[in-house]
Amino acid sequence: MALPSNLQPDEASPEWLSKGDNAWQLTAATLVGMQSVPGLVILYGSIVKKKWAVNSAFMALYAFAAVLVCWVGWGYQMSFGDGLFPFLGRPNVAMDQAFLLRRTFTGFLPNATMIYFQFVFAAITLILIAGALLGRMNFHAWMLFVPLWLTFSYTITCYSIFNPQGWLYKMGLIDYSGGYVIHLSSGVAGFTAAYWVGPRATNDRERFPPNNILLMLAGAGLLWMGWSGFNGGDPYMVSTDASLAVLNTHVCTATSLLTWLLLDIAFFGKPSVIGATQGMITGLVCITPAAGVVQGWAAIIMGMMSGSIPWYTMMVLHKKNGILKQVDDTMAVFHTHAVAGSLGGILAGFFAHPRLCRIFYLTNDWEHYIGLAYGLQSGHVGAGFKQMGIQFLGIVFVVKVNVITTSIICLFLRCFIPLRLDDDELQVGDDAIHGEEAYALWGDGEKYDGSKHNSVYGMEEFPMNAPKAEP
Repeated sequence: MALPSNLQPDEASPEWLSKGDNAWQLTAATLVGMQSVPGLVILYGSIVKKKWAVNSAFMALYAFAAVLVCWVGWGYQMSFGDGLFPFLGRPNVAMDQAFLLRRTFTGFLPNATMIYFQFVFAAITLILIAGALLGRMNFHAWMLFVPLWLTFSYTITCYSIFNPQGWLYKMGLIDYSGGYVIHLSSGVAGFTAAYWVGPRATNDRERFPPNNILLMLAGAGLLWMGWSGFNGGDPYMVSTDASLAVLNTHVCTATSLLTWLLLDIAFFGKPSVIGATQGMITGLVCITPAAGVVQGWAAIIMGMMSGSIPWYTMMVLHKKNGILKQVDDTMAVFHTHAVAGSLGGILAGFFAHPRLCRIFYLTNDWEHYIGLAYGLQSGHVGAGFKQMGIQFLGIVFVVKVNVITTSIICLFLRCFIPLRLDDDELQVGDDAIHGEEAYALWGDGEKYDGSKHNSVYGMEEFPMNAPKAEP
Protein backbone atom coordinates (compact mmCIF):
# COMPACT_ATOMS: atom_id res chain seq x y z
CA MET A 1 0.00 0.00 0.00
CA ALA A 2 1.38 3.37 -1.02
CA LEU A 3 2.28 5.88 1.68
CA PRO A 4 0.63 9.32 1.75
CA SER A 5 2.55 11.86 -0.29
CA ASN A 6 3.82 13.68 2.80
CA LEU A 7 5.40 10.45 4.07
CA GLN A 8 7.01 9.40 0.81
CA PRO A 9 10.83 9.26 1.13
CA ASP A 10 12.77 11.74 -0.93
CA GLU A 11 16.12 13.54 -0.82
CA ALA A 12 14.96 15.84 1.99
CA SER A 13 13.32 13.01 3.94
CA PRO A 14 15.24 9.75 3.41
CA GLU A 15 13.84 6.35 4.39
CA TRP A 16 15.87 6.17 7.59
CA LEU A 17 14.59 9.51 8.94
CA SER A 18 11.83 9.53 11.55
CA LYS A 19 10.02 12.84 11.23
CA GLY A 20 8.44 12.48 14.66
CA ASP A 21 11.71 11.64 16.39
CA ASN A 22 13.50 14.45 14.61
CA ALA A 23 10.82 16.98 15.52
CA TRP A 24 10.94 15.98 19.20
CA GLN A 25 14.74 15.96 19.28
CA LEU A 26 14.94 19.50 17.92
CA THR A 27 12.26 20.60 20.40
CA ALA A 28 14.02 18.90 23.32
CA ALA A 29 17.31 20.53 22.33
CA THR A 30 15.68 23.94 22.23
CA LEU A 31 14.14 23.37 25.68
CA VAL A 32 17.61 22.57 27.04
CA GLY A 33 19.02 25.62 25.29
CA MET A 34 16.36 27.77 26.96
CA GLN A 35 17.53 26.45 30.33
CA SER A 36 20.74 28.37 29.64
CA VAL A 37 19.47 31.25 27.51
CA PRO A 38 17.52 32.83 29.04
CA GLY A 39 17.09 30.53 32.08
CA LEU A 40 20.49 30.61 33.78
CA VAL A 41 21.23 34.06 32.36
CA ILE A 42 18.22 35.33 34.34
CA LEU A 43 18.94 33.16 37.39
CA TYR A 44 22.58 34.23 37.66
CA GLY A 45 21.81 37.86 36.96
CA SER A 46 19.21 38.04 39.72
CA ILE A 47 20.54 35.81 42.50
CA VAL A 48 23.78 37.80 42.89
CA LYS A 49 24.48 41.18 44.47
CA LYS A 50 23.29 44.06 42.29
CA LYS A 51 26.76 45.19 41.30
CA TRP A 52 27.47 41.74 39.77
CA ALA A 53 24.19 41.28 37.85
CA VAL A 54 25.49 42.16 34.38
CA ASN A 55 28.77 40.28 34.74
CA SER A 56 27.11 37.12 36.06
CA ALA A 57 24.46 37.05 33.34
CA PHE A 58 27.00 37.77 30.62
CA MET A 59 29.37 35.00 31.74
CA ALA A 60 26.53 32.60 30.95
CA LEU A 61 25.60 34.20 27.63
CA TYR A 62 29.23 34.31 26.46
CA ALA A 63 29.79 30.65 27.32
CA PHE A 64 26.72 29.61 25.33
CA ALA A 65 28.00 31.34 22.19
CA ALA A 66 31.64 30.30 22.57
CA VAL A 67 30.80 26.64 23.14
CA LEU A 68 28.74 26.45 19.94
CA VAL A 69 31.58 27.70 17.75
CA CYS A 70 34.05 25.30 19.39
CA TRP A 71 31.52 22.45 19.24
CA VAL A 72 31.04 22.54 15.47
CA GLY A 73 34.72 23.35 14.96
CA TRP A 74 36.16 20.34 16.81
CA GLY A 75 34.30 19.54 20.05
CA TYR A 76 31.55 17.33 18.64
CA GLN A 77 33.93 15.08 16.74
CA MET A 78 36.19 14.80 19.79
CA SER A 79 33.16 13.68 21.80
CA PHE A 80 31.23 11.54 19.28
CA GLY A 81 33.48 11.04 16.26
CA ASP A 82 36.10 8.45 15.35
CA GLY A 83 38.14 7.28 18.30
CA LEU A 84 41.65 8.57 18.88
CA PHE A 85 41.92 6.98 22.33
CA PRO A 86 39.44 4.90 24.39
CA PHE A 87 38.47 8.16 26.10
CA LEU A 88 38.72 10.75 23.31
CA GLY A 89 37.75 11.22 19.68
CA ARG A 90 39.73 12.66 16.80
CA PRO A 91 39.37 16.46 16.35
CA ASN A 92 37.54 17.39 13.18
CA VAL A 93 35.03 19.92 11.92
CA ALA A 94 31.31 19.16 11.85
CA MET A 95 30.10 21.69 9.28
CA ASP A 96 30.10 19.95 5.90
CA GLN A 97 26.59 19.47 4.49
CA ALA A 98 27.31 15.88 3.44
CA PHE A 99 28.15 14.99 7.04
CA LEU A 100 25.36 17.06 8.61
CA LEU A 101 22.63 15.41 6.51
CA ARG A 102 23.93 11.87 7.03
CA ARG A 103 22.31 9.52 9.58
CA THR A 104 23.85 9.90 13.03
CA PHE A 105 25.43 7.14 15.12
CA THR A 106 22.15 6.12 16.79
CA GLY A 107 18.44 6.57 16.25
CA PHE A 108 16.70 7.86 13.14
CA LEU A 109 18.14 11.37 13.09
CA PRO A 110 20.55 13.38 10.93
CA ASN A 111 23.92 14.43 12.33
CA ALA A 112 22.82 18.07 12.33
CA THR A 113 20.11 17.33 14.90
CA MET A 114 22.47 15.34 17.12
CA ILE A 115 25.14 18.05 16.99
CA TYR A 116 22.61 20.66 18.06
CA PHE A 117 21.22 18.44 20.82
CA GLN A 118 24.62 17.60 22.26
CA PHE A 119 25.78 21.21 21.97
CA VAL A 120 23.20 22.52 24.45
CA PHE A 121 24.41 19.96 27.00
CA ALA A 122 28.02 21.03 26.54
CA ALA A 123 27.02 24.69 26.84
CA ILE A 124 25.06 24.30 30.07
CA THR A 125 28.00 22.43 31.62
CA LEU A 126 30.27 25.45 31.18
CA ILE A 127 27.52 27.77 32.42
CA LEU A 128 27.12 25.67 35.57
CA ILE A 129 30.86 25.97 36.20
CA ALA A 130 30.47 29.74 35.97
CA GLY A 131 28.12 29.58 38.95
CA ALA A 132 31.06 28.73 41.21
CA LEU A 133 33.07 31.70 39.93
CA LEU A 134 30.56 34.55 40.01
CA GLY A 135 31.58 37.83 41.60
CA ARG A 136 35.33 37.85 41.00
CA MET A 137 36.66 36.01 37.93
CA ASN A 138 38.45 38.09 35.32
CA PHE A 139 36.14 38.04 32.30
CA HIS A 140 39.04 37.86 29.87
CA ALA A 141 40.32 34.77 31.69
CA TRP A 142 36.80 33.30 31.47
CA MET A 143 36.81 33.90 27.71
CA LEU A 144 39.87 31.67 27.41
CA PHE A 145 38.82 29.14 30.06
CA VAL A 146 35.62 28.18 28.21
CA PRO A 147 37.15 26.81 24.97
CA LEU A 148 40.10 25.23 26.81
CA TRP A 149 37.91 23.38 29.32
CA LEU A 150 35.48 22.23 26.64
CA THR A 151 38.38 20.89 24.57
CA PHE A 152 40.48 19.20 27.23
CA SER A 153 37.96 18.14 29.88
CA TYR A 154 34.38 17.91 28.66
CA THR A 155 35.25 15.94 25.53
CA ILE A 156 37.05 13.28 27.60
CA THR A 157 34.15 12.51 29.94
CA CYS A 158 31.59 12.87 27.14
CA TYR A 159 33.38 10.42 24.84
CA SER A 160 34.02 7.95 27.66
CA ILE A 161 30.40 7.85 28.88
CA PHE A 162 28.06 8.97 26.07
CA ASN A 163 29.86 7.65 23.00
CA PRO A 164 29.10 3.96 22.26
CA GLN A 165 32.86 3.53 21.69
CA GLY A 166 33.79 5.04 25.05
CA TRP A 167 35.33 2.76 27.65
CA LEU A 168 32.81 3.49 30.40
CA TYR A 169 29.89 3.17 27.98
CA LYS A 170 31.18 -0.27 27.00
CA MET A 171 31.51 -1.24 30.66
CA GLY A 172 27.82 -0.48 31.15
CA LEU A 173 27.83 2.73 33.19
CA ILE A 174 24.29 4.04 33.66
CA ASP A 175 24.16 7.77 33.03
CA TYR A 176 20.79 8.36 31.44
CA SER A 177 21.18 12.04 30.63
CA GLY A 178 24.35 13.49 32.10
CA GLY A 179 24.49 13.12 35.87
CA TYR A 180 28.16 12.29 35.41
CA VAL A 181 29.06 14.09 32.19
CA ILE A 182 27.31 17.38 32.97
CA HIS A 183 26.58 17.68 36.68
CA LEU A 184 29.36 15.84 38.46
CA SER A 185 31.82 17.35 35.98
CA SER A 186 30.57 20.92 36.45
CA GLY A 187 30.42 20.58 40.24
CA VAL A 188 33.97 19.29 40.56
CA ALA A 189 35.40 21.59 37.89
CA GLY A 190 33.62 24.62 39.34
CA PHE A 191 34.90 23.88 42.84
CA THR A 192 38.43 23.31 41.53
CA ALA A 193 38.41 26.48 39.46
CA ALA A 194 37.05 28.45 42.43
CA TYR A 195 40.06 27.29 44.44
CA TRP A 196 42.52 28.55 41.82
CA VAL A 197 40.69 31.79 41.05
CA GLY A 198 40.43 32.72 44.72
CA PRO A 199 37.59 34.17 46.78
CA ARG A 200 35.34 37.16 46.27
CA ALA A 201 36.03 40.41 48.09
CA THR A 202 35.56 40.04 51.85
CA ASN A 203 32.50 42.27 51.95
CA ASP A 204 30.90 40.23 49.14
CA ARG A 205 31.53 36.94 50.90
CA GLU A 206 29.95 38.34 54.06
CA ARG A 207 26.98 40.03 52.35
CA PHE A 208 25.78 38.78 48.98
CA PRO A 209 22.00 39.35 48.88
CA PRO A 210 20.12 38.60 45.65
CA ASN A 211 19.08 41.69 43.74
CA ASN A 212 15.75 40.28 42.51
CA ILE A 213 14.24 37.10 43.96
CA LEU A 214 11.21 37.25 41.65
CA LEU A 215 13.43 37.19 38.57
CA MET A 216 15.44 34.42 40.20
CA LEU A 217 12.25 32.35 40.38
CA ALA A 218 11.55 33.07 36.71
CA GLY A 219 14.98 31.73 35.79
CA ALA A 220 14.47 28.73 38.07
CA GLY A 221 11.13 28.00 36.43
CA LEU A 222 12.71 27.97 32.98
CA LEU A 223 15.37 25.63 34.31
CA TRP A 224 12.79 23.24 35.76
CA MET A 225 10.48 23.12 32.75
CA GLY A 226 13.39 22.89 30.34
CA TRP A 227 14.43 19.65 32.04
CA SER A 228 11.60 17.94 30.13
CA GLY A 229 13.88 18.22 27.12
CA PHE A 230 17.02 17.53 29.14
CA ASN A 231 15.90 14.06 30.23
CA GLY A 232 13.08 13.44 27.76
CA GLY A 233 15.37 13.85 24.77
CA ASP A 234 17.99 11.27 25.64
CA PRO A 235 16.31 8.17 24.22
CA TYR A 236 16.81 9.99 20.87
CA MET A 237 13.28 9.01 19.90
CA VAL A 238 9.63 9.54 20.76
CA SER A 239 9.19 6.56 23.07
CA THR A 240 7.46 5.34 26.20
CA ASP A 241 10.80 5.61 27.96
CA ALA A 242 11.00 9.32 27.12
CA SER A 243 7.58 9.83 28.70
CA LEU A 244 8.64 7.97 31.83
CA ALA A 245 11.83 10.03 32.05
CA VAL A 246 9.90 13.30 31.89
CA LEU A 247 7.42 12.23 34.57
CA ASN A 248 10.12 10.87 36.88
CA THR A 249 12.07 14.11 36.46
CA HIS A 250 9.22 16.27 37.72
CA VAL A 251 8.20 13.87 40.51
CA CYS A 252 11.74 13.73 41.90
CA THR A 253 12.19 17.50 41.59
CA ALA A 254 8.95 18.34 43.39
CA THR A 255 9.77 15.89 46.18
CA SER A 256 13.26 17.30 46.56
CA LEU A 257 12.02 20.89 46.71
CA LEU A 258 9.46 20.02 49.40
CA THR A 259 12.02 18.05 51.41
CA TRP A 260 14.50 20.96 51.37
CA LEU A 261 11.72 23.38 52.27
CA LEU A 262 10.62 21.31 55.27
CA LEU A 263 14.21 21.04 56.53
CA ASP A 264 14.62 24.83 56.26
CA ILE A 265 11.43 25.36 58.26
CA ALA A 266 12.39 22.75 60.86
CA PHE A 267 15.91 24.07 61.48
CA PHE A 268 15.75 27.77 60.55
CA GLY A 269 12.11 28.59 61.23
CA LYS A 270 11.36 30.15 57.84
CA PRO A 271 10.52 28.78 54.37
CA SER A 272 13.45 30.09 52.32
CA VAL A 273 12.72 30.78 48.64
CA ILE A 274 16.42 30.52 47.80
CA GLY A 275 16.55 27.23 49.69
CA ALA A 276 13.55 25.85 47.81
CA THR A 277 15.26 26.77 44.55
CA GLN A 278 18.36 24.86 45.63
CA GLY A 279 16.18 21.86 46.49
CA MET A 280 14.62 22.06 43.06
CA ILE A 281 18.06 22.03 41.43
CA THR A 282 19.35 19.07 43.47
CA GLY A 283 16.24 17.09 42.56
CA LEU A 284 16.73 17.80 38.86
CA VAL A 285 20.38 16.84 39.07
CA CYS A 286 19.86 13.68 41.11
CA ILE A 287 17.24 12.16 38.79
CA THR A 288 19.22 12.94 35.63
CA PRO A 289 21.43 9.81 35.54
CA ALA A 290 18.43 7.59 36.30
CA ALA A 291 15.39 9.35 34.80
CA GLY A 292 14.16 6.69 32.38
CA VAL A 293 15.48 3.55 34.08
CA VAL A 294 13.82 3.77 37.52
CA GLN A 295 10.24 3.37 38.66
CA GLY A 296 8.10 6.24 39.97
CA TRP A 297 8.37 5.21 43.60
CA ALA A 298 12.17 5.18 43.24
CA ALA A 299 11.99 8.73 41.86
CA ILE A 300 10.19 9.83 45.04
CA ILE A 301 12.85 8.19 47.24
CA MET A 302 15.56 9.85 45.16
CA GLY A 303 13.79 13.19 45.61
CA MET A 304 13.73 12.76 49.38
CA MET A 305 17.42 11.95 49.40
CA SER A 306 18.37 14.75 47.00
CA GLY A 307 16.46 17.22 49.14
CA SER A 308 18.19 16.12 52.36
CA ILE A 309 21.75 14.91 51.70
CA PRO A 310 22.91 17.98 49.69
CA TRP A 311 21.01 20.12 52.23
CA TYR A 312 23.14 18.58 54.97
CA THR A 313 26.42 19.00 53.08
CA MET A 314 25.58 22.64 52.24
CA MET A 315 23.98 23.82 55.48
CA VAL A 316 25.87 21.79 58.06
CA LEU A 317 28.99 20.09 56.72
CA HIS A 318 30.08 23.11 54.67
CA LYS A 319 30.33 25.27 57.78
CA LYS A 320 32.37 22.66 59.66
CA ASN A 321 34.77 21.44 56.97
CA GLY A 322 37.89 23.54 56.52
CA ILE A 323 38.35 22.81 52.80
CA LEU A 324 34.73 23.57 51.95
CA LYS A 325 34.85 26.82 53.92
CA GLN A 326 38.12 27.87 52.31
CA VAL A 327 36.92 27.56 48.70
CA ASP A 328 34.50 30.31 47.70
CA ASP A 329 31.95 28.44 45.59
CA THR A 330 29.51 31.29 44.94
CA MET A 331 26.46 29.27 43.89
CA ALA A 332 27.30 26.15 45.92
CA VAL A 333 27.78 24.22 42.68
CA PHE A 334 29.76 21.56 44.51
CA HIS A 335 26.75 20.68 46.66
CA THR A 336 23.98 21.10 44.09
CA HIS A 337 25.78 19.37 41.22
CA ALA A 338 28.77 17.30 42.40
CA VAL A 339 27.07 15.89 45.52
CA ALA A 340 23.63 15.55 43.92
CA GLY A 341 25.08 14.17 40.68
CA SER A 342 27.13 11.54 42.53
CA LEU A 343 24.10 10.65 44.63
CA GLY A 344 22.00 10.20 41.50
CA GLY A 345 24.64 7.99 39.89
CA ILE A 346 24.83 5.74 42.93
CA LEU A 347 21.06 5.50 43.25
CA ALA A 348 20.79 4.73 39.53
CA GLY A 349 23.05 1.76 40.16
CA PHE A 350 20.77 0.65 42.97
CA PHE A 351 17.27 1.31 41.56
CA ALA A 352 17.80 0.69 37.81
CA HIS A 353 15.04 -1.62 36.59
CA PRO A 354 16.34 -4.24 34.09
CA ARG A 355 13.28 -3.97 31.83
CA LEU A 356 13.53 -0.19 31.65
CA CYS A 357 17.25 -0.46 30.95
CA ARG A 358 16.55 -2.88 28.10
CA ILE A 359 14.05 -0.41 26.64
CA PHE A 360 16.51 2.49 26.86
CA TYR A 361 19.72 0.72 25.84
CA LEU A 362 17.93 -1.63 23.40
CA THR A 363 19.74 -4.68 24.73
CA ASN A 364 18.92 -7.98 26.43
CA ASP A 365 22.24 -8.12 28.28
CA TRP A 366 21.60 -9.31 31.83
CA GLU A 367 25.25 -8.84 32.80
CA HIS A 368 24.87 -5.08 32.56
CA TYR A 369 22.24 -2.50 33.36
CA ILE A 370 20.63 -4.10 36.38
CA GLY A 371 20.30 -2.22 39.65
CA LEU A 372 21.48 -3.87 42.84
CA ALA A 373 17.95 -3.90 44.27
CA TYR A 374 16.68 -5.95 41.33
CA GLY A 375 19.83 -8.06 41.26
CA LEU A 376 19.10 -9.13 44.81
CA GLN A 377 15.45 -9.73 43.96
CA SER A 378 16.04 -11.75 40.80
CA GLY A 379 19.09 -13.72 41.85
CA HIS A 380 21.50 -11.74 39.67
CA VAL A 381 23.38 -10.59 42.75
CA GLY A 382 26.78 -10.49 41.09
CA ALA A 383 25.47 -8.36 38.23
CA GLY A 384 23.86 -5.95 40.71
CA PHE A 385 27.06 -5.47 42.68
CA LYS A 386 29.02 -5.16 39.44
CA GLN A 387 26.71 -2.35 38.36
CA MET A 388 27.28 -0.51 41.64
CA GLY A 389 31.01 -0.92 41.18
CA ILE A 390 30.84 0.56 37.67
CA GLN A 391 28.83 3.52 39.00
CA PHE A 392 31.48 4.25 41.66
CA LEU A 393 34.26 3.81 39.10
CA GLY A 394 32.56 6.42 36.93
CA ILE A 395 32.50 8.88 39.84
CA VAL A 396 36.20 8.38 40.54
CA PHE A 397 37.07 8.82 36.86
CA VAL A 398 35.04 12.02 36.39
CA VAL A 399 36.39 13.56 39.61
CA LYS A 400 40.01 12.81 38.71
CA VAL A 401 39.70 14.06 35.14
CA ASN A 402 38.09 17.32 36.19
CA VAL A 403 40.41 18.07 39.09
CA ILE A 404 43.48 17.46 36.93
CA THR A 405 42.38 19.16 33.70
CA THR A 406 40.77 22.14 35.42
CA SER A 407 43.85 22.70 37.57
CA ILE A 408 46.18 22.52 34.56
CA ILE A 409 44.02 24.97 32.60
CA CYS A 410 43.87 27.47 35.48
CA LEU A 411 47.59 27.23 36.15
CA PHE A 412 48.31 27.69 32.45
CA LEU A 413 46.03 30.71 32.11
CA ARG A 414 47.39 32.53 35.12
CA CYS A 415 50.83 32.51 33.50
CA PHE A 416 49.44 34.99 30.99
CA ILE A 417 46.42 36.67 32.57
CA PRO A 418 45.12 37.17 36.12
CA LEU A 419 42.32 34.77 36.97
CA ARG A 420 40.86 37.13 39.55
CA LEU A 421 39.86 40.76 39.16
CA ASP A 422 41.93 43.34 41.02
CA ASP A 423 40.69 44.83 44.27
CA ASP A 424 39.41 48.06 42.73
CA GLU A 425 37.32 46.17 40.17
CA LEU A 426 35.98 43.87 42.88
CA GLN A 427 34.66 46.86 44.80
CA VAL A 428 32.93 48.43 41.78
CA GLY A 429 31.69 45.36 39.89
CA ASP A 430 29.79 45.63 36.60
CA ASP A 431 30.64 49.24 35.79
CA ALA A 432 34.38 48.62 36.15
CA ILE A 433 34.30 45.44 34.02
CA HIS A 434 31.72 46.18 31.34
CA GLY A 435 30.99 49.89 31.69
CA GLU A 436 27.35 48.95 32.21
CA GLU A 437 25.03 48.44 35.18
CA ALA A 438 21.87 46.38 35.53
CA TYR A 439 19.72 48.95 37.32
CA ALA A 440 19.57 52.74 37.29
CA LEU A 441 18.92 52.69 41.04
CA TRP A 442 20.91 53.71 44.06
CA GLY A 443 21.81 51.17 46.72
CA ASP A 444 23.12 47.64 46.80
CA GLY A 445 20.81 45.51 48.87
CA GLU A 446 20.84 47.59 52.05
CA LYS A 447 17.21 46.86 52.76
CA TYR A 448 18.12 43.19 53.10
CA ASP A 449 20.47 43.80 56.01
CA GLY A 450 18.03 42.17 58.41
CA SER A 451 17.41 39.13 56.24
CA LYS A 452 18.31 35.76 57.70
CA HIS A 453 18.81 34.16 54.30
CA ASN A 454 21.82 36.08 53.08
CA SER A 455 23.06 33.74 50.34
CA VAL A 456 22.65 30.29 48.85
CA TYR A 457 24.17 28.86 52.03
CA GLY A 458 21.21 30.03 54.09
CA MET A 459 21.71 31.63 57.49
CA GLU A 460 24.95 33.44 58.08
CA GLU A 461 26.34 34.85 61.28
CA PHE A 462 25.85 38.59 61.30
CA PRO A 463 24.13 41.09 63.59
CA MET A 464 20.37 40.80 63.33
CA ASN A 465 19.88 44.34 64.63
CA ALA A 466 21.77 45.93 61.73
CA PRO A 467 20.17 49.25 60.72
CA LYS A 468 18.07 49.23 57.57
CA ALA A 469 18.27 51.79 54.80
CA GLU A 470 15.84 54.65 54.95
CA PRO A 471 12.88 54.16 52.62
